[in-house]
Amino acid sequence: MPENVATAPGPVNGVSATGPPVPRGGPRRTARMRHHGGMSDVFTTRTLHITTGTSEVVHDLTEDCAAFLREVAAGRDGLLNVFTPHATTGVAVLETGAGSDDDLLAALHTLLPADDRWQHRHGSPGHGRDHVLPALVPPHATLPVIDGRLALGTWQSVCVVDTNRDNPERKVRLSFLG
Repeated sequence: MPENVATAPGPVNGVSATGPPVPRGGPRRTARMRHHGGMSDVFTTRTLHITTGTSEVVHDLTEDCAAFLREVAAGRDGLLNVFTPHATTGVAVLETGAGSDDDLLAALHTLLPADDRWQHRHGSPGHGRDHVLPALVPPHATLPVIDGRLALGTWQSVCVVDTNRDNPERKVRLSFLG
């Protein structure tokens, strides 16, 4: 087996490579990567506290991500994971400032109208849609880091998408593995 291939001594995340699926709650083992060059196993996490306000917003985190990487990546290659631990927010990579952020919010209004159709009914009218948002805009993104810098395309930005007007205070976890 090649040296840079992840191997697992047994079932990983409920799946066995040699037999039937392992039942949920069954044995779990962590796959380990053999390191011979390439990425190291340095893992650093920081939590950002942001205020999204009382209106729907696409909040740009790109500079926060860049500042975090300047501090912790030290010119290394790796991965940046951006995660928001909320049931009503998502993380998107898109162009901002040229109208795409407003277009995203408009598209979400079309797909997820703020009306009384939702079974989840606490909070402001139509709040149930906010709990469906992370199924369409996931609460995470994993992005490449090259030479300690976020490797985004020319017009790409990393953003939190928040349609929940009831909760203006948000956390975002930035984790660098490299």
